[in-house]
Amino acid sequence: MGSLGFWRLAQADPGWIAAIDPDGVEYTGGELLSRANRLVHGLRELGLKAGDGICGLMPNGVEGLTLYLAALQAGWYYTPVNWHLTGPEIAYILADSEAKAFFAHDRYAVEAVRAAEEVEPERRFSFGEIDGFRPVADLTAGQPDSAPEDRTAGATMHYTSGTTGRPKGVRRALTGLDPDDSAELMTGLLALFGITPGPPNAHLVTSPNYHTAVTQFGGSALHMGHTLVYMDKWDPEETLRLCARYGVTNSHMVPTHFKRLLALPDEVKSKYDLSTLRWMIHAAAPCPVPVKWAMFEWWGDCVYEYYAATEGGGTLATPDGWKKHPGTVGTSWPISELLIVDDDHEPVPVGTPGTIYMKMGAGRFEYKGDPEKTAANRLRDFFTVGDIGYLNDEGYLFLCDRKADMIISGGTNIYPAEIENELMVHPKVADVAVFGIPDDEWGEQIKAVIEPMPGNDPGPELAAEILGTLEGRLSRMKWPKTVDFIEDMPREPNGKLLKRKLRDPYWEGRDRAI
Repeated sequence: MGSLGFWRLAQADPGWIAAIDPDGVEYTGGELLSRANRLVHGLRELGLKAGDGICGLMPNGVEGLTLYLAALQAGWYYTPVNWHLTGPEIAYILADSEAKAFFAHDRYAVEAVRAAEEVEPERRFSFGEIDGFRPVADLTAGQPDSAPEDRTAGATMHYTSGTTGRPKGVRRALTGLDPDDSAELMTGLLALFGITPGPPNAHLVTSPNYHTAVTQFGGSALHMGHTLVYMDKWDPEETLRLCARYGVTNSHMVPTHFKRLLALPDEVKSKYDLSTLRWMIHAAAPCPVPVKWAMFEWWGDCVYEYYAATEGGGTLATPDGWKKHPGTVGTSWPISELLIVDDDHEPVPVGTPGTIYMKMGAGRFEYKGDPEKTAANRLRDFFTVGDIGYLNDEGYLFLCDRKADMIISGGTNIYPAEIENELMVHPKVADVAVFGIPDDEWGEQIKAVIEPMPGNDPGPELAAEILGTLEGRLSRMKWPKTVDFIEDMPREPNGKLLKRKLRDPYWEGRDRAI
């Protein structure tokens, strides 16, 4: 193979600026290489071997990147954990992933401590000080910064929530490849968009690194020799400032970002030189057609879109393809196939909506520990996340609706069943339904409809009391924004909730219920 891949690039040019933390501190490829190598040596001394897993509760930046790079050359699974989660939710992921080491940043100390009992004390490590955790410096002190022996490619294992409310790890078999060759293969993702390797390219990391796509696109950009520019918390003007300051050429965004950027005053928009932008890629939620046209008018033909899932496979809409077919999420990747089927799993004609199935090369995955869920979402070699869409006669995919209940807010998938389960335990709740309603900024916001137990007066006081019991049990991003009360929940005789009856009135007058 050629000369792409972080480790090759860092050895060839140790002075290459590989990453820039949110505080502006720059790190060379040589520094990152040394840090990752020392971490591998330290964890191997503790007994970690290929196939083991590590978890990181980390903000965006070089420290989390070091964990990722260590895992990818030691044959480990790396799971970045959503830092919005509460202690019990984190503990579930630590246990389910069978994490052999847990790394946490002191910013999330409170919930990290609550979760840590799932991991042996000598394998809990902190960046900064956390009670009951060993400083990472203890682990790496005295370790050589030379390349470890027996290097073998690791992988990320991200957790995707299931409709049961319990997250599932999306796990692929390790390839056994040399890490350098594996890293070079990863750059194929960006090559699909026509992205070129090497400086002076810079990739802006706009979203939390626990999202699959953020890790994949950032990691692939690094393996291409781009500089990663990290944002700690997304801000529209700061995005423009960083693009201008570091000559950003590519990024991964969600439509909520576009809406916030477009809302900036004209004098702010015109203050920054955005001439370096070449591949500004978005996904994760449908982008309203007028918003996308406005982005093209402002940024030019650098806005790319794709549709995919943690599980693999997808489509790509180039600027030209989207302009010819506004609203499309594109055509299938060269390494991916699409299949649209009806309820009997028979293919549907062009222009007819059906369930979208995808497959990607030979990259079969499993939901860790859940063969039933893995099998349920499969159709031969294809899988589905339950989205509904159709293909036009040129093979362009359009989404109509999604998996009946999933809420997408600000590009994050939120699963109502998990929220309903937590609300249902309240003694004053007789029945509950949670679903998404339109939100012009976030795409959707979370609405709860509650049937109170007899003798409880519906109103703001009862709503506040019920929501208050979610504290510490459910991360705030999953809390319903508003609560309505209902006398009788619409259910069929078999107990099936008719959620559409509740949801549809909120979506009236919208051109699509997504």
